[in-house]
Amino acid sequence: MEGITMDEREWEQLLHIKTAGRDDSHSDGEHHPYEPTDYGVLERLANSGYIGKRDTLIDYGSGKGRVSFFLAYQTRCQAIGVEYDRRLWEKALANGQTAASRRRVTFVLADAVEYEVPPQGNRFFFFNPFALHTLKRVLGKLFDAHYQAPRPMRLFFYYPYEETEAFLTHHPNLVVEDVIDCRDLFDEDDDREKILVLRLRD
Repeated sequence: MEGITMDEREWEQLLHIKTAGRDDSHSDGEHHPYEPTDYGVLERLANSGYIGKRDTLIDYGSGKGRVSFFLAYQTRCQAIGVEYDRRLWEKALANGQTAASRRRVTFVLADAVEYEVPPQGNRFFFFNPFALHTLKRVLGKLFDAHYQAPRPMRLFFYYPYEETEAFLTHHPNLVVEDVIDCRDLFDEDDDREKILVLRLRD
């Protein structure tokens, strides 16, 4: 309902998952720490209309699965979480035993650079899961997938680093379609609190 917001604990109970808490244990220069996306941000993305029941979302650096479970629940999309850390992947699988949206969500244990994008994959979520030079290689995979099976593709980048945003917004194969402002969801006025919405150029 409009005007009523739920906190993290309430969402976890509704979705029947446990995804809270940061995890730095396997982070390094290539792969960034696990930090779940705020539910308020995910609500804003779900309500944007950019993801629907005919879409398949790929969540890169899916961690314990919050993004996949939430968006599958809210938008009825199919979701695939891609995670390289076995321990986090196992926690996502454990959540998948109880999650309300479990029938529409799967998880893959893989390095994003090696992951082959399935032909139905057309929505892609990133919350700074890895370094920029790794992102460039992952984007190369997306462009190849689009070339092999052309379809409208949208990419969602939450809380982008300045260097990443500059790269994405000036990329010849990408068009900035929207910027979803999330600054009002948090106490501090942080210019990075947004979701960049990009599409592949036709």
